[in-house]
Amino acid sequence: MSADTAACPKRGRAAKGLLLFDFDGVLVESLAVYERVVKRALDRIGSPLVESREDFLDMFDGNFYESLARKGVDVKVFARSLRMTPEDHAEIRPHAAMTPVLQALHERRLLAVLSSNAGRTIERALARFGWDGCFDRVFGSEAGFSKTEKFGRALELYGARPEEVSYVCDTVGDIREARAAGIRAVAVTWGWHSRERLAAASPDFLFDGPEKLLEL
Repeated sequence: MSADTAACPKRGRAAKGLLLFDFDGVLVESLAVYERVVKRALDRIGSPLVESREDFLDMFDGNFYESLARKGVDVKVFARSLRMTPEDHAEIRPHAAMTPVLQALHERRLLAVLSSNAGRTIERALARFGWDGCFDRVFGSEAGFSKTEKFGRALELYGARPEEVSYVCDTVGDIREARAAGIRAVAVTWGWHSRERLAAASPDFLFDGPEKLLEL
């Protein structure tokens, strides 16, 4: 699907309530891609920390960039070393079942993406999948490395109270950062961390299929 066949028509901010989405794992299938991109960047700066997928996923038990910093990585240097090739971008796939869900949610709520990935990468993918009209804004890594701080910026920008906002996410670190900001964590099991791992972190909701998001 391309931007000229957008799943959601562009509109103003008439919808009530703010629903924030993580990008990788929740909206798109990108685990293998992002694992490879991160490993390349770490190797490039002389910090080969990722030897297995479990090594990679463990970094998301908290804030990803804080996990790197605890291992001695200069996160600003790391961020400058992240490079996506055309092949990397092409390998990112949308979760097809999300399209009708986003269409329905777009009619009811104000949607935005908040992710540790680069905003330009996210915006490029949203346009390619026809989802750019579904989301009012993207808060990527350019907006800061802390998701908790970005939640605060989003609340201020939209004039929302924490209890009015939910974050749809797929890692334990996401749950913890949402909780630190006082917003609801809606964990989904089709992403990066397992259902058991997510449940142990006690999210406010734990959903097994995209259509369950409509219950929000």
